[in-house]
Amino acid sequence: MKMVFLFATVAALCAPAAFGRDGAGGFSLSAGVGGSFGGHFTRYRIQAGEGDVSFRANQNENLLEGGVFAFLDATYATLYVGLLSGNGAYDEPGLIGGQKMEELGRKGQGWESSLNISLLGRYPFRVGKRLELFPLLGMDYHVALSRKRSAGSTIYDRTNPPPKSTDVHLNGNFKLSDWNVFFVRFGAGAQFDLTSRLFLRGDLLYGIRLMSRQEKLSLEMVKTMTEENSPKLGGLSSGPSVRIGLGWRFL
Repeated sequence: MKMVFLFATVAALCAPAAFGRDGAGGFSLSAGVGGSFGGHFTRYRIQAGEGDVSFRANQNENLLEGGVFAFLDATYATLYVGLLSGNGAYDEPGLIGGQKMEELGRKGQGWESSLNISLLGRYPFRVGKRLELFPLLGMDYHVALSRKRSAGSTIYDRTNPPPKSTDVHLNGNFKLSDWNVFFVRFGAGAQFDLTSRLFLRGDLLYGIRLMSRQEKLSLEMVKTMTEENSPKLGGLSSGPSVRIGLGWRFL
């Protein structure tokens, strides 16, 4: 998947240069920096098994995050690379055989940071002499850099957990990279030319998060525990984000 994402990035940025662009704007190349703010809200539900071996769990999390980024733009595609940091509340109640299990679900706070690589396709069109509008569609890849969770007065560091930990909050049986995730993004943006070279850009996006490897592995653990081949998984992890940047047009 990582190689596919890298190939798509290179292809999307090179395509305009290879084929050119007809129309008033012609082929353009620009770069810049900016800041972002947003978040995502997770509401997952897992149900598996019956009777004494039944398992029910909810994953409720509200994460707000902000960061900085640099971008490279080539007419029909924009590549963003940035750093994100966020925190928020979580609540993950769990039931086994209909009985609440405190060790499986608690409330608390979470903190995390990630490297964000984003590729968005866009189709710009002029509205007036200085204003450009464009729809956006693409994908983000978040590389987990640090993760911490609190439960009561205890802080669990998932960034460097002890090996073979059995604590479900510490999640020592998972690697940090198991929390790497993809987002599908769609939205719209606007660009205002301050000069013939300098411009201000804003993007408003909505993202849908795909399941992480940690969540997939946890689902496999539920299958083993309940001897249920097809646990029911429902819900959504998604949220908005805003990006504001200042750029310089080279071509």
